[in-house]
Amino acid sequence: MFKFARKANKVTKLRTLLAAGLCTVAVLPMGGAAAQIAPIGRQNLSGTLLTEPYEFRLADGSDLAVERGSFLVPEDRNDPNSRLITIGFARFRSTNPHPGAPIIYLAGGPGGSGVGTAHGPRQPIFLALRAVADVIALDQRGVGWSNQLPRCRAPAAMDNDVVLNEPNLTRYYRTTLAACVHQWRAAGFALNGYTTTASADDIDDLRRALGVERVNLWGISYGTHLAFAMLRQHPDSVERVVLSSAEGLEQTVKMPADVDAAFARINAHVGGDLVARMARVHAAMDAQPMRFAFTGEDGVTHQFRADSFAIRMLAGVLAKNPDGYGNLVGLYTALEAGQQQAIAPMLWRYFYAEPLQMGMSELMDIASGVSNARLTEMARQARHSLTGRALNFPMPQLRGAVAGLDLGDGFRREVRTNTPTLLFEGMFDVRTPLAEQERAMAGFSRLHRIRVLNGGHDLFEAHPQNVQIITDFFAGRGVDVDELTLPVAAHQP
Repeated sequence: MFKFARKANKVTKLRTLLAAGLCTVAVLPMGGAAAQIAPIGRQNLSGTLLTEPYEFRLADGSDLAVERGSFLVPEDRNDPNSRLITIGFARFRSTNPHPGAPIIYLAGGPGGSGVGTAHGPRQPIFLALRAVADVIALDQRGVGWSNQLPRCRAPAAMDNDVVLNEPNLTRYYRTTLAACVHQWRAAGFALNGYTTTASADDIDDLRRALGVERVNLWGISYGTHLAFAMLRQHPDSVERVVLSSAEGLEQTVKMPADVDAAFARINAHVGGDLVARMARVHAAMDAQPMRFAFTGEDGVTHQFRADSFAIRMLAGVLAKNPDGYGNLVGLYTALEAGQQQAIAPMLWRYFYAEPLQMGMSELMDIASGVSNARLTEMARQARHSLTGRALNFPMPQLRGAVAGLDLGDGFRREVRTNTPTLLFEGMFDVRTPLAEQERAMAGFSRLHRIRVLNGGHDLFEAHPQNVQIITDFFAGRGVDVDELTLPVAAHQP
């Protein structure tokens, strides 16, 4: 039986992406955030670090005494009169009597919470690394404990009378973003401060506030993107780096041919004709938008039409990790068999059912942007690729939507560093494909790469050896592992 309900938590990224666009700007209450914003004036920020005891609930139900910390930074670092915003973090104190450089966790997204991650399946790594140094779960500006930018929400969801396709989604997102930007700016928010370069400067400010010469960085996906910026802007402030699923500074928009290669590896892994079936379904839906209908629990019948774009988006989410391959196969099997009612409720839920939200993550991606040359090549490849322009929606569709926010090609140039770096890369990763990671890491002269066979995008918690490997690396001990193999999972939908 083909089911999606059990996998609702696997579409978190899709939910985030969609939440970005369905909002015509009813700004949510800021809660305590407004009270944390103050004029910068000429004051010295070196003494703004505040910490307090905090009981951190662990997965086993016990509480661990940690520190909740905060410090102030300018919202717009290019404005000498910028107001200050608060950056928050949780610090897990080291159990080592002679701790090394603090280890700062950089969440993915953009928009992921470091503090939230420490509550999840990577918690054993946070706890184990205390044997090396203090471990800091950082909430980047605009996220969680650092959430100064209020999210903006639509008064209504997307109109189900229009076809669910790329032009209509893009129009909806860009119109909404324009309205959100207007209201944010009217409320005094400095949107040019919500960039990866600003977040990298925040990390270095945290280093100074902690009174240490260097920090270690531990990041995944967009967190690696932020680590790249830190290595460029503050190279002398970083001691060691552990990355998973690397995204270079020019790789906010992935190349379709590299994504296709990842899907081909997945096809070989699950067997059958998955890629060919995907192509047939996409072609059929683009030739004639498919009609979907279902009756909700309230007895109301909902109807809409969609071409392949939303399905391509969904494929990139379901294929993120191997535990989604069963639903990936089931999705296309159902569509080709004309059983679209099996997925109609899920598509409705994520595209139509509720007004969704927009916030920091869209600004960060727009700022990192994409060069003209890469965009041209991406468009050329997309015409004949499996997922086309859908994988990274709403980029590049929102490119240039906020005037003056794009950081430019200088930001996107290759990073070169001799900082010791450990990289985990998944064989089946469609979100940051192997070829993209190879290019991103080309300038790292002291790189140790671990290929994870049968691995997808989320790798830190995927293999039991990872805890010891990461701990050894941050402790300065040698790592002699070049390859890890995950069990082959069952992929029946």
